[in-house]
Amino acid sequence: MSNDDLDHLQRAGKRHLWMHFSRHGSYDDTHDIPIITKGDGMYIWDAAGRKYLDGLAGLFVVQAGHGREELAEAAAKQAKELAFFPLWTFAHPNAILLAERIASYAPGDLNRVFFTSGGGEAVETAWKLAKQYFKLTGKPAKTKVISRQVAYHGTPHGALSITGIPAMKQMFEPLVPSTSHVPNTNFYRAPDSSLGGFSDEKEQLQSFGRWAADRIEDAILAEGADTVAAVFLEPVQNAGGCFPPPPGYFERVREICDEHDVLLVSDEVICAFGRLGEMFGATKFDYQPDMITCAKGLTSGYSPLGAMIASDRLMEPFLQGSTSFMHGYTFGGHPVSAAVAMANLDIFEREDLNGHVLRNEGAFRSTLEKLLDLDLVGDVRGDGYFYGIELVKDKASKASFDEAESERLLRGFLSKALFEGGLYCRADDRGDPVIQLAPPLIADQSHFDEIEQILRSVLTEAEGLI
Repeated sequence: MSNDDLDHLQRAGKRHLWMHFSRHGSYDDTHDIPIITKGDGMYIWDAAGRKYLDGLAGLFVVQAGHGREELAEAAAKQAKELAFFPLWTFAHPNAILLAERIASYAPGDLNRVFFTSGGGEAVETAWKLAKQYFKLTGKPAKTKVISRQVAYHGTPHGALSITGIPAMKQMFEPLVPSTSHVPNTNFYRAPDSSLGGFSDEKEQLQSFGRWAADRIEDAILAEGADTVAAVFLEPVQNAGGCFPPPPGYFERVREICDEHDVLLVSDEVICAFGRLGEMFGATKFDYQPDMITCAKGLTSGYSPLGAMIASDRLMEPFLQGSTSFMHGYTFGGHPVSAAVAMANLDIFEREDLNGHVLRNEGAFRSTLEKLLDLDLVGDVRGDGYFYGIELVKDKASKASFDEAESERLLRGFLSKALFEGGLYCRADDRGDPVIQLAPPLIADQSHFDEIEQILRSVLTEAEGLI
């Protein structure tokens, strides 16, 4: 681009574009908007031609990597044939074939696929289905939802109500009532009382998993089991920095849900389609949900698409007489998006992306764990190609940063320094301060090493500023 083109983009962007989750006061005559213009494989380029390793797959999305021509071609071919038609009473071939394919990957009897435009809509759909299902089956009081603290489930009013991050909700209250939040599975911050008095870490993990799962039952009983419709859980919780489930956790949650006739919703908007090395995180951790919500990696981001996948049991009341699920979206199951998803899943199978993640997840973890020698790095956690690095002020006590310190560290230095160092990732303080990494699923050891080297350089500099 010419300097005139770049200047025009900056002026127009600052004047007209309202970006998401952005501090627009940060952009002025001396602070420009980062503008990304190109992607290829593991890398992205900005408008000035600078190259960056995409350590976040866009936003946990670009599983197959950037610049996949076959995905663009699939979109163009479908747009020429049938650019749009809704799924309201009618269907189109790619929606049918994609639903069949997704159902074949899903665990158990999750055979019914309701398409949405994205993840927040999928979560909204799951809650609405839970409410109507129980009304149709004679339990109309079962409307409430249990989710975890610091968990993010989306921005629509229902999904935001399920979200367990108070700061994200305050500006929009009052929200949808009837949600409550229980402890998450952050073992690094586990209370001593949850560890069962054990000194062995394996035994501590098992005790903590049981403790965290039992807090869900406590919440159900406190609300009244006859009023709780569903529990929403991510296989690996995103917000707060990639909390994996302890051993036995989901097994116990499934028992609790069955005992109290509560639906278990596996929110896999991030974790599905290869992020953990399986099509679904529920498969990775061997549990059977009643619903799965998904989006992002389904198309590798080449076109917007999400889905709620429900069990045959939940569909059964809707097969009777004139009953209808009074819910839908104009662009849910869009023909072009469905075609892109089919082509994306072809890449998954042809290139064995899931197998690639499973073969390399250990190397990714061990490469990131090299950073534990830095005083600033307290914990490295996650699974598959989905990791969080928690930053601490004092390693021995696990003391975290206060709000002002976190502001200076993450937004005042790290976010900008990592990007300038050639790494696009996420510095996040929705819980304790973390750096999140979720590269495209094509990443290999050379990319892991590049990520570690950039992180080491920037975090070493950050230590000198504290």
